[in-house]
Amino acid sequence: MEGQKLLDQVRQKIRLRHYSYRTEEAYTAWIKRYVRFHDFTHPHELGDDAIEEFLSHLATIRRVSASTQNQALAALLFLYQQVLGRNPDELSFTRARPSRRLPVVLHRNEVRAVLDALRGKYRLMGYLLYGAGLRQKECLSLRVKDVDPKFGQVIVRDGKGGKDRVTMFPEAATGLLEMQLLHVRTVLDADITLGRPGVSLPAALARKYPNARLEWGWQYVFPASRYSKEPRTRRAFRHHAYPSSLEKAIRKAGRSAGIHKKVSCHTFRHSFATHLLEDGADIRTVQELLGHRDVRTTMIYTHVMGRGISLRSPLDRFS
Repeated sequence: MEGQKLLDQVRQKIRLRHYSYRTEEAYTAWIKRYVRFHDFTHPHELGDDAIEEFLSHLATIRRVSASTQNQALAALLFLYQQVLGRNPDELSFTRARPSRRLPVVLHRNEVRAVLDALRGKYRLMGYLLYGAGLRQKECLSLRVKDVDPKFGQVIVRDGKGGKDRVTMFPEAATGLLEMQLLHVRTVLDADITLGRPGVSLPAALARKYPNARLEWGWQYVFPASRYSKEPRTRRAFRHHAYPSSLEKAIRKAGRSAGIHKKVSCHTFRHSFATHLLEDGADIRTVQELLGHRDVRTTMIYTHVMGRGISLRSPLDRFS
């Protein structure tokens, strides 16, 4: 019972800071694992060495990645600092070894082949993932008002890190967008006729604009086919299309196109950045389009640009 009360406090603090639901789920999951690891001892009774022991266990026994260990650390620091009012001293634990992996990038003809293999709304999603450099969630969360073909731009709301940004709208996607918006209009008209509540909105917006759920501009570009309950309020609204459906469609298209690389939503984003740099785009511009906080994150794409290696293999000198 005490553990349940603790998690309720964690959720309350998270929601006061307007963290995303995905962050809430991740943090509470790590806190549960931490409590179980220490035989359900309340965290308030544990010292800083308990945090170090758990994080070292993740690195040495569970062999988690560095990013996973960092997420666990962030969850525990939130627990101690924001919920329990304690500031752990300088922690000394075994850190997971960070792995440096180059992103998977498709050649331009491979991108074209995968896009051609996509059908219906998924082709438009693919156009936006590659043509605008969107993350999966950013693409699915697009509202009608945030896509402007006339100005050639897409406004990404509440992207990674809670930031808004502007990226380009690919002109080649205009026709597909027009067809998709006709479908959105049909869905909206049906919701209005049947007296349904409309699309999901952030809580603050829903309070400020109570009628916005049925207004054209607030509709999702890719609405779900049926209503579902919000995880926090348990009220049913129309949400955006499911991420798993998009990932499945892209993987299937990759196989149909005969691509043997791992093809995912993020593969399109990697390819977008790499191809822009190959075309001579300034790296700072690409950084802004991608929404990277640090230009060093963007610079990883300079290592996979398709310029080839100027040196000749010694094996080729035998012929």
